[in-house]
Amino acid sequence: MGPPLVYHPAYSVPLPSSHRFPMAKFRLLHDLLRRQGLCTPEQLHEPLPVPRRILERVHGRQYHESVSHDRLTDAERRRIGLPATRPLVRRTWLAVGGTLLTTRLALRHGLACHLAGGTHHAFAGFGSGFCIFNDVAVAARQLLAEGAVARVMVVDLDVHQGDGTAALFAADPRVFTLSVHGASNFPLRKQISDHDLPLADGIEDDDYLRAVAGVLPDLLDTVRPDLVVYNAGVDPHRDDRLGRLALSDGGLRRRDDLVLEACLGRGIPVATVIGGGYDALDALVARHGLVFAAAAEAARRHRL
Repeated sequence: MGPPLVYHPAYSVPLPSSHRFPMAKFRLLHDLLRRQGLCTPEQLHEPLPVPRRILERVHGRQYHESVSHDRLTDAERRRIGLPATRPLVRRTWLAVGGTLLTTRLALRHGLACHLAGGTHHAFAGFGSGFCIFNDVAVAARQLLAEGAVARVMVVDLDVHQGDGTAALFAADPRVFTLSVHGASNFPLRKQISDHDLPLADGIEDDDYLRAVAGVLPDLLDTVRPDLVVYNAGVDPHRDDRLGRLALSDGGLRRRDDLVLEACLGRGIPVATVIGGGYDALDALVARHGLVFAAAAEAARRHRL
């Protein structure tokens, strides 16, 4: 049996047909993993919505109630880029609960994967870039508050800088943020992560992998986290509509193998989230599936 997987059928909700966020990808990813034999009923865990008291470790009550009761201003809605429908609000609370559950399972089993998550543009009091709540930040804050971990490292390889995550933990030495992203891509105004690695447009597989391999092992040895949360966004792909980098499918898979081996080889538990990706659905879902194939292989190799 492979690593624990976290998923809820309510992750994919209706959006207008013209909307550019690929909301169907969560359901289609689940279906793909089942066909590939990478998702069995024994592996699946269904989350509950994140409790309010846990969400409020990151997001204040005024903000989350404005989201949940459709009281955001027009400007706030535009900044997020998603409509505040009842199904979308429910899936947002569920997805944060899903990342928290994934981190708990990773601590228990050594590795766990979420079929959603990575909403790293959400700040404490506002959302941005299709991100309403910052799931990784909420999970990290809760685990630290419980004493389940003393040090967390966020390895964010989505093509867009994890600006919300960086800002949320700028003054918290217990969470180390690494962001490897396109230098010229969204957001225009970058935050300061503990380690930023901005990359030039058009970088291809080998140079990208050398860049990541040049920093990640040393950072793991220096930070020595109790848990790594890995944002495996697939928008660095050469065909991604919003990416500007030039990785291939094979390059993405080698990237995932690199990250998982660097962590698991040091005995560091890993929780993965899927992050961003913007392309035709079939190609996009196949790319998101790569980290699950890498995780299944890593779990076998490390006998997790």
